[in-house]
Amino acid sequence: MKKSGPCCRCPSLKPSRNTAQFYLLFLLIALYMLVGALVFSSLERPAELQAHRLWEKRSEDFAHKHGISLGELKSLLRHYEEARISGVRTEQGRALWDLPGAFYFVGTVVSTIGFGVSAPSTVAGKILLVFYGLLGCSASILFFNLFLERVITLLTNILLRCRRNGPAAQVQEKRDGPAEGNKPLKPSIYQLSLILFVVVMLVACAAASLYSAMEGWTYLESLYFCFVAFSTVGFGDLVSGQRAQHGETRAYQVANCLLMLLGVCCMYSLFNSIAVIIKQALSWLLGTLERLYNTIGDCRRQLRPLFKFCIPESNTCYCDDKSPNKKHTIAVYSSDHGTYGKAHIVTISNRNMT
Repeated sequence: MKKSGPCCRCPSLKPSRNTAQFYLLFLLIALYMLVGALVFSSLERPAELQAHRLWEKRSEDFAHKHGISLGELKSLLRHYEEARISGVRTEQGRALWDLPGAFYFVGTVVSTIGFGVSAPSTVAGKILLVFYGLLGCSASILFFNLFLERVITLLTNILLRCRRNGPAAQVQEKRDGPAEGNKPLKPSIYQLSLILFVVVMLVACAAASLYSAMEGWTYLESLYFCFVAFSTVGFGDLVSGQRAQHGETRAYQVANCLLMLLGVCCMYSLFNSIAVIIKQALSWLLGTLERLYNTIGDCRRQLRPLFKFCIPESNTCYCDDKSPNKKHTIAVYSSDHGTYGKAHIVTISNRNMT
């Protein structure tokens, strides 16, 4: 007997789990950015308006005091903004493009920090930066990944050694033999994230103490700088090692570069581990939504017979095949003989339908 089934099979529009995670993460990031924009706007906008009013008043007072027009003063300030790109400062600072300054610049490029305190001003320098950064940033990302692998290997060896030397492991080894103590043991993503967070905080606190002493910043400003630098955000409002006396302090320059490298590696590893946790949370959220959807579907299927006796249904299946000999089976529900929901099977062809 030929099996009866649906005459048309439409492709499923349900996205895969990875695609659903991508869309959900996009929506959550957009919502996160919107909330962040609202919060930062409410915090920083009043200070911005106050700074603008203060600057306009100072500019007008300066122009009136020295007998120059406000337009000439603003023209001079625009020229100064252009000169800042080449390293011109109102106060004497460290040279930007000597060998140590250029080394600091390329360090901010390959680590993707990009403070913006120095940037190429020549056409040749800008063209070179495109290709130099392409290779340097790729190599740095590979180095960060290898650093994370070394951290995981180190933690695995530490956990395995603690497991072997523990009292419970010694009892197990005596009972089951030494082979049981050689099982591979890897830290969970939560343990790894916690350890990396502690390491990042230790490095940031130690670096903040150094920056607070050498740069004249408060400790809170130094911690803020450490996060901005280690996370490779690099706003450029605070930049280390730019004072004139820092050019003669070679030990501080070396320590600054090493702290930057160590901080970026640890923060990058922490970001990767947190990303894995976020992905697990997205999977749990999608699973919860799917179970909720299935529960609602089951409730609808259970309640559907209650409405069948009140509302007649008509289920018709249409196929895309336009051949004149193609036959269709239609199940029509009618109310003949005073009974609702009695099905009549009707078979028609495309020729009859036209």
